[in-house]
Amino acid sequence: MTRDSFDDVQILNVDDVEPVEVVPGIVRRRLPATAWARGWMYDFAPGAEWPEDDVHEGEERYYVLSGEFLDRGRRLGPGSYVVFAPGSRHRPRTETGARMLGISILTP
Repeated sequence: MTRDSFDDVQILNVDDVEPVEVVPGIVRRRLPATAWARGWMYDFAPGAEWPEDDVHEGEERYYVLSGEFLDRGRRLGPGSYVVFAPGSRHRPRTETGARMLGISILTP
């Protein structure tokens, strides 16, 4: 079925979303959310580290767009796709600077 309107889709340029500083060296852009998932973009400056263990209530996924993250003992470069199960934790950092696109799957 073809729809005549685009009421069921949100399209934007990620770099047009206002960045918000999480901690010095890390900025977040909150992307459109639905009842099922929320998206975000994080930019880490060289040497930045997430300020504490990030514990996941639900499933979380991220995709490395640029740079390199060090996360749970692994070096993750562009193209790396990471899936965390509910209840898992991690604390990403970067030596080079990096950008990740993430999706948090919301639990009902």
